Amino acid sequence: MFDVNKIVRKHILSLKSYSSARDEYTGTEGVFLDANENPYGSAGGGDFHRYPDPYQRKIKHALVGHTPALGVEQIFIGNGSDEAIDLLFRAFCEPLEDNVLIMPPTYGMYQVSADINRVAIREVPLNKEFAIQTEKVLAAIDEHTRMIFVCSPNNPTGNTLSRESIETLLNNFDGLLVVDEAYIDFSPHQSWVHSLKHYPNLVVLQTLSKSWGLAGLRLGMAFASKEVIGIVNKIKPPYNINEATQQLALKALENREGMQAMVADILQNKSDLEKALLALPLVKSILPSDANFIMAKFEEPKKIYTYLTRKLVIVRDRSSVLNCEGYLRITVGSEEENKTLLKALKAYPEDGM
Repeated sequence: MFDVNKIVRKHILSLKSYSSARDEYTGTEGVFLDANENPYGSAGGGDFHRYPDPYQRKIKHALVGHTPALGVEQIFIGNGSDEAIDLLFRAFCEPLEDNVLIMPPTYGMYQVSADINRVAIREVPLNKEFAIQTEKVLAAIDEHTRMIFVCSPNNPTGNTLSRESIETLLNNFDGLLVVDEAYIDFSPHQSWVHSLKHYPNLVVLQTLSKSWGLAGLRLGMAFASKEVIGIVNKIKPPYNINEATQQLALKALENREGMQAMVADILQNKSDLEKALLALPLVKSILPSDANFIMAKFEEPKKIYTYLTRKLVIVRDRSSVLNCEGYLRITVGSEEENKTLLKALKAYPEDGM
């Protein structure tokens, strides 16, 4: 039986978190003389002279409006999903003692955050078909394994990982299983957010960077039980999301139809791009993708990457990543951007290459 108090770092339980002015008075009206703010406004214009809501309540209510299965107390808002990942390490992993498990090829920040926090990494690679090796994962965990990270749809491969495999891990692991869903809005599969009520050890990460087109704002979400979110909120910086980001994110969340229209266009562009790429002799194969990118296999990926860069068409060379030999990762662009890519590939090789 999962008990969050058994895996949280002991000193976190007794930690007295910082109490900001907006923690002590949460009203929106009054003469505010409690936070040492500038009373005259902002030198650069805009309404930014007051500290922002430290718990981003309006954004959380907007998210609950999109996903009624959630409660506000089950949401953490972070400076990108990376902040949520880092805080999970700091809350639940004792440095030089605990470990976490990842399944490469996968998102690189899990390893980076582990290294920063001096937490050991255990690796059980996805198999050749980029599927979870469930039995090997379960065999690799021990009493010091605090988290398992699952990226689905996976970065860099783009595939959705087996729901059955993830359920098996959830049912047989007493730590946190973190499902990173940065690309979920491009996938036909249901989000794991809807399963939170069944699994107290489940954490789901999402972001506004991809489908919502807000990568420049850096706003990510973690969804979990209120107990897990309460611990993460306890150790976060007091004002981790600035007022400008909160205002712009809230405005975007009011336009769900606009987001869905962009996603539909990207998915159509992806389908067209896949067909066009497979028609090129240069392209050997393309991995199935439930994300907004394509993993295309080339005979000479590094040469083609260098050539495309010279043409100012920038893709990602993933050919040195485990089991991704030969692959370039191509983000699906606009129709015109994709045409520019295809035109460059059709002209390869040029004289002097």
